[in-house]
Amino acid sequence: MLELIMCIDDDPITLMLFKKVVQKAAFAKEIIYAYNGQEAITFIDNIQTEDTKPQLLFLDLNMPVMGGWEFLDLFNNSNYYHLNNTKVIILTSTIDPEDIKKSKTYPNVIEFLSKPISVEMLGYLKTII
Repeated sequence: MLELIMCIDDDPITLMLFKKVVQKAAFAKEIIYAYNGQEAITFIDNIQTEDTKPQLLFLDLNMPVMGGWEFLDLFNNSNYYHLNNTKVIILTSTIDPEDIKKSKTYPNVIEFLSKPISVEMLGYLKTII
């Protein structure tokens, strides 16, 4: 079980479902939420200790203010070298093959999944993280 994960998504229903599925799968002890990439970056900028650093990020691509691609571009900037070992799962409603291809260009993106999250998906993720 992971200690701390973050879900970055602007849809409250997705976030509610995410929380229920993570709890049911006993995947993480704590979940932090951000409603867009900018909120996530602000949280990350304020990380003080290893204990407050998410071990895994679940990222939607289509969000207001700052979308998933913009977040990834910024997150992979050298300003965030201290988080290089934080892995990212793209969790989105898009199934565009170009998006899947583009996600493979980011070294910290380890998987591209379609919404909604399921207990089975989390079981699979446990085997690769």
